Amino acid sequence: MNGTATPAGQKQAIDTIRILSIDAIQQADSGHPGAPMGAAPMTYALWSGFLKHAPKRPDWLDRDRFVLSAGHASMLLYSMLHLSGYDLPLEELKRFRQLDSLTPGHPEFGLTAGVEATTGPLGQGFTNAVGMAIAERRLAAEFNRPGHEIIDHHTYTLCSDGDLQEGIASEAASLAGHLRLGKLIALYDDNDIQLDGPTAMAWSEDVLARFDAYGWHTQRVADGEDVAAITAAIEAAQADERPSIVSVKTIIGAGSPNKAGTHKVHGAPLGAEEVAATKAALGFDPEASFAIAPEVLAHFREAADNGERLVAEWEHRLAAYSEAFPAKGAELRRRIDGTLAQDWDAGLPWYTPADDAIATRNASKNAIAVLQDGVPGLLGGSADLSGSNLTDMAGGGVFSADESGRNIRYGVREHAMGGIANGVAYHGGLIPFVATFLPFSDYMRGSVRLAALSDLQVIYVWTHDSIGVGEDGPTHQAVEHYAALRAIPNLTFMRPGDPNEASAAWAFAVEHGHGPTAMVFTRQKLPVLPGTAERARDGVRAGGYVLAEATAADGSVTAPELILLATGSELHLAVGAREALTAEGRRVRVVSMPSWERFEAQPAAYRDEVLPPAVTARVSIEAGVSFGWDRWVDSRAGAIMAIDRYGMSAPAGQIFERFGLTVDNVAEVARGVLAGEVRGIISPDADHAGTTLDAAEAR
Repeated sequence: MNGTATPAGQKQAIDTIRILSIDAIQQADSGHPGAPMGAAPMTYALWSGFLKHAPKRPDWLDRDRFVLSAGHASMLLYSMLHLSGYDLPLEELKRFRQLDSLTPGHPEFGLTAGVEATTGPLGQGFTNAVGMAIAERRLAAEFNRPGHEIIDHHTYTLCSDGDLQEGIASEAASLAGHLRLGKLIALYDDNDIQLDGPTAMAWSEDVLARFDAYGWHTQRVADGEDVAAITAAIEAAQADERPSIVSVKTIIGAGSPNKAGTHKVHGAPLGAEEVAATKAALGFDPEASFAIAPEVLAHFREAADNGERLVAEWEHRLAAYSEAFPAKGAELRRRIDGTLAQDWDAGLPWYTPADDAIATRNASKNAIAVLQDGVPGLLGGSADLSGSNLTDMAGGGVFSADESGRNIRYGVREHAMGGIANGVAYHGGLIPFVATFLPFSDYMRGSVRLAALSDLQVIYVWTHDSIGVGEDGPTHQAVEHYAALRAIPNLTFMRPGDPNEASAAWAFAVEHGHGPTAMVFTRQKLPVLPGTAERARDGVRAGGYVLAEATAADGSVTAPELILLATGSELHLAVGAREALTAEGRRVRVVSMPSWERFEAQPAAYRDEVLPPAVTARVSIEAGVSFGWDRWVDSRAGAIMAIDRYGMSAPAGQIFERFGLTVDNVAEVARGVLAGEVRGIISPDADHAGTTLDAAEAR
């Protein structure tokens, strides 16, 4: 669209958006009509006059991004996508919120052409938009050259009162202002209503004053129906070097004669009578459904032709850019294709048992030092813990208001960090990784869930992964986190057990393009285990593998009578216990299980080869809650060594000893299992806090 419609034509176009929205919601008998009706004018102003997009090429890299943070207003977006010529037929609007439709209740990335982010949980889309703006600036700094502005676009988000009440949006807005993300523009649907009633019942702050304090450019449009005023505000926002927010005073449910301006129109269909009354009030046929005048559709569909022209011009410029800068051009095209460079993992560090023990967070640091060169699209950052997470890319520069380096200083903003990383991944062209201590992953869980739901390649580096943190005590010691994170569908959770498994985990995370990967690393040093240099790369990718076979007295490989399963820092305990038991003539296999999700994804034949069903004498060892281990260990035939309580403040070695996680105690439990005397969960509780557990304390 070119924005040249007459005022009457503009009104008809805007009202068509409203009518399509209320018709779909009424037909579904479910949805949120108020926001689409109130925000239709500002959305029309943006899409008709500013948004640089290509409906026939929704994946074009240099398009503007539009994120509907107020995801409950999904019919507003679906109406715009259909009208503009995206691959969203009218029949799909008629199937709003129905099984297998392309118009689910809240927008879902990867399902509907033109949907830039999965939104609905409020504050997330706003935060994703910050990540998209960061990605645009980083790519522009990396690829643009004088006379060749190959990356140059804006990110827009439409947000609600509820979005701006969420803490994640405050975190993200604060960082965006600090970074002066001038190509980020938020349109704020300021309608004074939320689900329970007027916003005044829960909110009295001056929102624009808050954003002023964050360092944003702020404006107010007093009349949400005034397209000219909204247009002028967007123009002013584009001209400012700061991120911008435009508060547009709207009426929720605008156009509805009897429900406009009330919370009743927020989250329920208008009802057949009110739909008819609204159509009549707006000059539409009350009896007609999903009506689109030919001249209105032609006006909206100008966007498709315009988009084709924009893409053709850009591809011509990309060809000229590639001729002038062949290496950069090839790299950009590779990023667009989402592939890795040849030999991207060359030089990834591998270790031998003769090497000194190191913490897996240090092994992660060593891997990053190599991958930052082999994978130039990596963009990293930490929540004020880069010196502890060891995630800085040396020489990569800092992403700030004045430069666009590869290391982002998120500050203590874990939830925003997670949402921003999702935005970077949604944008494309970069692979984001973010870091904090594992217990603080709780703060970003909502964003992790959406990354998994949206199949985003986001890499989480969570260090200080267990009671091994030691003196910092139970507030900083992860116990329940392994189980909680394993419960998130499509999240690959990895707990490497030595430096080689840490390198292998990083290799998997980089090459795994479908869904996020979480890697948890230790602060305490771990030995390099025999066999991991040869087996970890494939074994970690498989999620579980035989690290040490059972052997007979003559040293030959034999069938096991007992299997020890372990993850992370407890893997070396299993190896040590096996050595002791082998010396006693017992046939013991050690299985490393760094990723349950990956192991479950393997063919049944492989899983049965690693964990033969006939061998029911098993012992699992992990410094976390027992929940879930029963899928690998039958507690009627084996033992689950776990920690079903919080930790304590003391040196790490003392805590592991107190909780029975020692080589000697693992071996003792294994002897009890082989003798048929020990079964079930072996975990310290409050009554056992002062004694080391032994086999007799199994419960």
